[in-house]
Amino acid sequence: MYIVMNRFKINPGFEADFIEIWKNRDSHLSSVPGFKSFHLLKGASEADHTLFSSHVIWESKQAFEDWTQSEAFRKAHANAGSRKEIYAGPPKLECFEAVV
Repeated sequence: MYIVMNRFKINPGFEADFIEIWKNRDSHLSSVPGFKSFHLLKGASEADHTLFSSHVIWESKQAFEDWTQSEAFRKAHANAGSRKEIYAGPPKLECFEAVV
């Protein structure tokens, strides 16, 4: 199992916009070999941002890497960054391989 998380710091007042973007986007993940599940997680709010994380479980690291080179990936990220006012900085990618 391979877990990929992307942390997002969202400017105050834009949390609902960010959630709507994720709810309405066509991720193209359901048809990708090795994809297991996806969750958008909302974390703590601070004075300058609210933390969110996309949490994707893949069958393997190779399945994730294959997806990043696919047409489905390009389609899913075609509009990424179009609402720059929402973000309090760039997302931070974190990848984990299950060891137990």
